[in-house]
Parts: sequence; structure tokens; C-alpha cells
Amino acid sequence: METWLSWARGPFFWASLTFMFLGLARHVFVTVWEVVRATRRAGDKRIPHRKIAAVTLAWLLPFGKIKSRLAFGLTSLVFHIAIILVPLFLAGHVALWQRNTGLSWPAIPHLLADVLTVTAVLTAVCLVLQRAIAKDTRRLSRFQDYFLPLFIAVPFASGFLVMHPAWNPFPYEPTLLAHVISGNVLMILLPLTKLSHCVLLPGTQLVSELAWHWPPDAGSRVGIALGKEGEPV
Repeated sequence: METWLSWARGPFFWASLTFMFLGLARHVFVTVWEVVRATRRAGDKRIPHRKIAAVTLAWLLPFGKIKSRLAFGLTSLVFHIAIILVPLFLAGHVALWQRNTGLSWPAIPHLLADVLTVTAVLTAVCLVLQRAIAKDTRRLSRFQDYFLPLFIAVPFASGFLVMHPAWNPFPYEPTLLAHVISGNVLMILLPLTKLSHCVLLPGTQLVSELAWHWPPDAGSRVGIALGKEGEPV
């Protein structure tokens, strides 16, 4: 078991971390490249920057949208806050970063970390149940919409048990191994699934706005593609 733990916390962790950063960086690079390309080809180069900023902020802080679906909106908001704060600001994680890289930053109190960890697990389950129960979201949902929240809950649940051995019904080392491996796999999934919106969301509205700024010859090209280039408008 010690060998597996050394591998999971060493080579597998660094490989997963590298894959995550490179994968997310690729997403950002491709998005920026397409934005620049679309801007150069746009027929109308006027971009409503204030409108885009306001809509982007509304997506990042979706308090207005919560009103339409209060339960699901609040659950999703709390879930996202918990899964961001705990991995970044848990004292144990900060200590690991300091030991391995020399980098350090303030950590959240242990009690708050416990509350957020339990909250992450409970809201993950609630999100899946709410999505399955609501007819409108159930019809639009794919496998990963159910799988990802539940999988995200695994490193949080196993990490909580690692931090509270008295409450852990399983042996310590297998629980720690499950925590580390699930966390590493989650980093690999970040650039491969819809979780990549963690870096893409701020640019979504800009890309959407530019998508409607057609190039000057767009009409004729659409006509050619549809085989109707000779027909009157």
C-alpha cells in the first residue's frame, strides 16, 4: 500500500497536474486564437464591451438566474463555492504545496473546511437528484451531467474521512489512496469534460457575440454551401 501511495502522491500527481495545466492552457489558447481570428474577419467590428462584461459577471455571479429556479440555482452556487475553496485553501493542501514547491498562501480554518467539504458532498448528490427529477433538465442531461458531480464528491468524502479517522469505517491507507487517486483523476478530467468551463466561462459571452459578426462575404458563402447561390434573395 505504501508503494501505491508513493506513486499516487508522486509521479501520478505531477503527471495529472501537468496534464491539467497543459489541457486548460490549450483550451484558453484555442479560444483566444479563434476570438482574434473572428475579430479580424468580422464585418461589424464594433463590440459592446460593457454589455459583454455585464453578462459575463451575471454568469459568474448568477444571483438573478437563481430566482427562476431557486433550489437548483442555490445548490449549484454553493456547490461551486465549496469545490473551489476546499482544494485551494485547505491547510493540508497548502502545506503540501509549500513542502514541494516553496509556495504558500493563507488557509481557511479547519472547521470551515469541514463544513465546506460536507457541503460539497451533499450538494453534489442534490444536484444529481434535482436534475433527474426535473423534466426540463432531465431531457437535456447527458451521462457526464450525472457522473461528474458524484465523482467530484469522491475526493471530498474520502478526504473528510482521512481528516477524521474516528469517523472512518475503512482502513486509513486505502482511504487516503482513494482520496489521492480520485483527486488526480479529477485533474485529468478537467480539460477533457465540461469542467473546463472553469477557465472558459469568462470568455463565453465574447465568443458568442463575435459569432454573430459575420464576415462581409458570409452571405454568398452560405448560399454556395446550400447550393442556392444563383437564387434571388
